[in-house]
Amino acid sequence: MGAAIQVSCMRCEPRPHRVFCDLPAEALGTLDGIKTVTAYQRGAALFSEGRQARGVFVLCGGRAKLSICGDSGKRLLLRIASPGEVLGLSSALSGRPYELTAEALDSCQVAFVRRRDLLKFLRAHCEACLRVVHLLSGDLHNAYERVRTIGLSRTRRPRAQTRSAKA
Repeated sequence: MGAAIQVSCMRCEPRPHRVFCDLPAEALGTLDGIKTVTAYQRGAALFSEGRQARGVFVLCGGRAKLSICGDSGKRLLLRIASPGEVLGLSSALSGRPYELTAEALDSCQVAFVRRRDLLKFLRAHCEACLRVVHLLSGDLHNAYERVRTIGLSRTRRPRAQTRSAKA
């Protein structure tokens, strides 16, 4: 690994470019107090699909592979998460099991916030709560776009073809 673990969000250089990390100083100070930072080796699971959500994982450095398991047991890669992303957010907020598996694609530095601490933090910091709403809304819109791409790619024809076929 070799790299020192960055413990404080206040001293993180890329922080201003990350949606959840770029919070007011008071909120960041509180976040620093409730998170734990851990280094994960390549291939290590941050969390697994179907396990009860314990909290959220913020990728501070490195990348994570996000995948789901089909009925046949085959894994499907959904996407690659980058530094600054918050993983397991919807599951942690809803108190439901994780909906996917997150695995370190590189050596990663990850901040973890327990569910109950996250909920208390969001109640106390409106700006952070709005950021979470923004993140979840983005996830929903991305899911809609994936469904649109997958579901309509085989059946959708350009309008010009449809009209000429009828003529």
